[in-house]
Amino acid sequence: MIYNPTAGPRDVRRALKHVCSYLRRRGWSVELQLTKKPGDAIILARAAAQAGCDVVVVAGGDGTVNEAVNGLVGTRTALSVLPVGTGNMWAKQLGIPTYTLTNPLRLREAAVGLTEGIIRLVDVGQVDDRYFLCWAGIGLDAQVTTEMEPRQRRTKRLGVLPYAIAAVLVARDFQGVRTRVSLDGSIVRGRTLLILVSNIQQYIGILHIAHEARMDDGLLDVFIFKGLGFQYAVRHLLKIISRRYLQDPQIVHRQARHIEVWTEWAIPVQVDGDPIGTTPVTLKVVPSALRVLVPPSAPSGLFAPAV
Repeated sequence: MIYNPTAGPRDVRRALKHVCSYLRRRGWSVELQLTKKPGDAIILARAAAQAGCDVVVVAGGDGTVNEAVNGLVGTRTALSVLPVGTGNMWAKQLGIPTYTLTNPLRLREAAVGLTEGIIRLVDVGQVDDRYFLCWAGIGLDAQVTTEMEPRQRRTKRLGVLPYAIAAVLVARDFQGVRTRVSLDGSIVRGRTLLILVSNIQQYIGILHIAHEARMDDGLLDVFIFKGLGFQYAVRHLLKIISRRYLQDPQIVHRQARHIEVWTEWAIPVQVDGDPIGTTPVTLKVVPSALRVLVPPSAPSGLFAPAV
């Protein structure tokens, strides 16, 4: 179990020790290790895989989960999570109970789900030498992430509110950029606010956007949100909420295996909520690259039907 003590609104070390005791009573052999700096979860997860561990359980936020993914891709060790971060996007997609200040008992509920889960083989996305489990964002949301991270714990206690405020402020001044996007060789051009490359169905944990996304189909879902400025950002958000975005000519949705993005000037890129650089950028899907422990709460439509 890898715990990031800086994740989320509160240090939950004591609660995690109770979770470890519960898992041991259920027959698990558990070792709790703490991260001390960025990148530690990659090293710890890789070492766990080399040691032959069956599962790496990440107690942390999306950034810690992403690091563990980058340590586990291509190994026989499965990933699981106890969500104690701020966003907890992967956990929300799987329906895992999320720890909050008002409901700390959900950590125990999440642990129960671990013992009842099954292992699935899923795809991951890749940007250069960095893997992502949930999505990559290019443009508006990456600009918000760049301005927000890293955050102090007192800010994390406010949940997603600071992100929402930052998104409004960034969107107000973000005028979009001329882009050329190659989707398996098919070219899409236009002035763009955001390019979202998703491996899951939800976006930021609350917007159900990629309805056709399957985590084991060998494809990434790509959304290109065109337009300029705040007016178009609000319009796109309302279209997503009302589920009328696929009929909007200013929103392009395709599935692809290989994506290349060029922009008239460099704009930020993020993966799973962590800034990683700027455009130009190349992304691709890596099929069946990661084993994940999936609880019974996971939506059945997240995976391709069994043949």
